[in-house]
Amino acid sequence: MIVSLCTSLAAAVFCYIALFNFCHMFQLESYKPREYTKWLGEFGVSRVIYTVGMAVIYIVMSTLLVTAHSAVGYIAGGVFAAIFAGGCVMFPAKFHVRNAKVPLKYTWRVKRMLITAAILLAGLAVLCAFCSAPIMGIAVAAASVWILLANAVNAPIESMVKRRYFNDAKRRLAARKDIIKIGITGSYGKTSTKFILGTILSEKYNVLVPPSSFNTPMGLTRVIRESMTDAHEVFIAEMGAKNVGDIAELVDLVHPTYGIVTSVGPQHLESFKSIENVAATKYELIEGLPADGHAYFPNDGAYTKEMYDKTACAKQLYTLEGEGDIRAEEITVSENGSTFKVVYGDKSFYATTQLLGKHNVLNILGCTAIALDLGLSEEQVAAGIAKIQPVEHRLQLIRGAGGVTVIDDAFNSNPAGAKAAMEVLAAFSGRKFVVTPGMIELGEKEVEENGIFGEHIARAADYVYLIGPRHTRPIWEGLARSGFDMSKVFVVKTLAEASAQMGVLLRPGDVVIFENDLPDNYNE
Repeated sequence: MIVSLCTSLAAAVFCYIALFNFCHMFQLESYKPREYTKWLGEFGVSRVIYTVGMAVIYIVMSTLLVTAHSAVGYIAGGVFAAIFAGGCVMFPAKFHVRNAKVPLKYTWRVKRMLITAAILLAGLAVLCAFCSAPIMGIAVAAASVWILLANAVNAPIESMVKRRYFNDAKRRLAARKDIIKIGITGSYGKTSTKFILGTILSEKYNVLVPPSSFNTPMGLTRVIRESMTDAHEVFIAEMGAKNVGDIAELVDLVHPTYGIVTSVGPQHLESFKSIENVAATKYELIEGLPADGHAYFPNDGAYTKEMYDKTACAKQLYTLEGEGDIRAEEITVSENGSTFKVVYGDKSFYATTQLLGKHNVLNILGCTAIALDLGLSEEQVAAGIAKIQPVEHRLQLIRGAGGVTVIDDAFNSNPAGAKAAMEVLAAFSGRKFVVTPGMIELGEKEVEENGIFGEHIARAADYVYLIGPRHTRPIWEGLARSGFDMSKVFVVKTLAEASAQMGVLLRPGDVVIFENDLPDNYNE
């Protein structure tokens, strides 16, 4: 009985040690069981194989120790016990994410899951101690699913906690009848547009701009409950989505009067399934505006133009060319930023921005339309545009050491953004280097879009570093298809490896762009 209890507890200890790594991956997958299970099948196979191997060792160890009737049996069991203990130590050492981009955050939700898992494992170990068969071997082999079990057990609690905080934030915001509420959504450009708009509106108003990519119900709930004060006159809510209905939930929280849809594209197609579902979800923001609301759309000649056409409330269409209520003319784009003329109605004014690329001029136009509707003067808008700073990791220009220019565009690349980034790179002088792991979450279009990305790279770059041999294969094929010199394409496993190899080639005047940086759970 004592021996059986000790071996069962040893199995529980291994499961708990492994749990921290699996919990990290579960958190990176936004606590979505379906996405986490998909990750296990694509990127967690080596971990699953390891746990199955540990289960075999455990079964042999437990069988020998429980049934031993001689010194030889105990010695053999002891050897396997030592191997099992070594395996417990080696798991975190082998699978620990070194220099994690986003380490495991010990939120209250994570703490509750870890406590629940500990109770479940301890209870199972005690129960199994009464059985002669090494049943805990199944628990060891399935170590990767314990976090799912803990999450399922805690689901009612998490739902209750989320709803309480959500309703409290909703009540607080509803009580602020004086505050101007603006919603921003789109497949890409949301965060950049949020910070652009916040900077411009700050020329007249006290603006609350949520940090980073706080664009989920709980993210905005936290901002409202922890950061909103009576002094704030404007609240800008970035609204992200991975499923139909996500934007509607955020609209129910914020109830914005102003809404801007920055784009519709093949982002998160794995969960949306179709571009039509993406468009319908983005339009949930406009459907949630009041009768006296204001809606803003870029003229993409497709989805956002169709949204504009069917919108009944006050609306504006902004564009770089073609039909639009507000447009940019005389655009000059360089490696130092852009200058352009804003034209609306029979009025116009000139503006200058540090931001790189025409796509950012388009984002600025949408924000300008809102700012003018909110009573800012042309002088205030132009002053705000001049003050806009590049958003971190979004075409952020960095003057590197040794005369090398770095363009950091490592945040969450998408087809339109990747194309725009290559256009920005092409405008620079000097030799051009592209470092990228490619794009993800594009569903059935992922291979095709990464191939097209390779074609865009071929028109802008001199040297290319592809991170992750399997995932970047379509980019490699796109480069080859475009007639790129493939002797200047290097396929590596990590960013560190790419940086080390590239360091030998770099010289003053070179330009390096880091296009996308996949999260830790996508490492090959």
